[in-house]
Amino acid sequence: MTYAAITGWGKCMPPAVLSNADLATFLETDDEWITSRTGMKERRISHVNAIELSYVASMRALACAGLKASDIDLIVYGSCSFDEMVPNTASGLQYKLGASNAASMDVNTACTSFLYSWSTANAMIRTGVVKRALVVGVELISRYMDWENRGVAVLFGDGCAAIVIEATEERTGLLGETLGCIADSRGILRIGGYGATYANANVTFGDMSWIFDGPQIFKKAVQGMTDASAKTLAKVGVTAEQVDLVVPHQANSRIIEAVAKYAGIPMGKVHLTVQKYGNMSAATVPVAMVEALEEGRLQPHAKLLMPAFGAGLTVCSHYAEWGERTTPKDVSDVELAPCDKTALQMVLEMRAAKDIRGRSAAGLAAAYVVDQKPFGSQ
Repeated sequence: MTYAAITGWGKCMPPAVLSNADLATFLETDDEWITSRTGMKERRISHVNAIELSYVASMRALACAGLKASDIDLIVYGSCSFDEMVPNTASGLQYKLGASNAASMDVNTACTSFLYSWSTANAMIRTGVVKRALVVGVELISRYMDWENRGVAVLFGDGCAAIVIEATEERTGLLGETLGCIADSRGILRIGGYGATYANANVTFGDMSWIFDGPQIFKKAVQGMTDASAKTLAKVGVTAEQVDLVVPHQANSRIIEAVAKYAGIPMGKVHLTVQKYGNMSAATVPVAMVEALEEGRLQPHAKLLMPAFGAGLTVCSHYAEWGERTTPKDVSDVELAPCDKTALQMVLEMRAAKDIRGRSAAGLAAAYVVDQKPFGSQ
């Protein structure tokens, strides 16, 4: 039987740090308010586009696997903050890498996009369609953020990580998953102003308006991730006690703690990055996985559980078993271009640009009315 081993991994985090104290300079908030509700202390703001972040992370993952870009048969690019919609952003990464033999596709299931991308690439390897794949999870949520909205502005950050998976006869890699969508709750988390619904509706691109129903998101996310985890473990015949490490979507600390509690897994087995990176949407799980390797928490033959949720409301939980190797075969010397601004400077510039454009409130409201009938709202 064919499996898909994880042979390479790499991350790329923007250097500019946006702290809770920085947010308090333009929002009515403080460190205690943010930390007590989310567990977040800081997050990153990118000075480059998503393809640049993906390129550096991918080059590191390829070096780790001891491969060249031309060895890759497939690139699956998981995100909900694409540099472009047409052509797909995966093709931009393919071009920059020089991965001339690779098919390239984008996957958008919001915060679960990396895990759904992994499922896609894993299935294509296990069915013999391709032999080697590069799977990327990347977000530039800062570019889509409503920096006037305290309820969401404190939560999100930018980042990227990538893995390489290859065909093998060894029973390793992604061995089971549960995918789902609580579609009747799609209205509790959405970004207005981005998409064809709002085209020609008097909405200026960049004038994003977030709907973020925190209590409902908490309830649905905890239930969805817990149920998906139980189903996945049952499928692979593994108990919660046998799981070595949980690498969850890092939405906020309260959600993570609740999922661990209901899944019967102690927090000592959960790898957290939410305190220093915030919610990076599709990038949270792969970044946390890479950091667990770097910190020695992810050991050879470890049993991993990776639950997540995202807008839609997509839910999933993935189970993987690591192989023997936990150190890179080689190291890439590719780096990001230098950053000459602080994170706070970049955020203030984004806020100022929005003020200059002016908010298209009437057009945005009209677009939402159009959206209500076919799609509904919670």
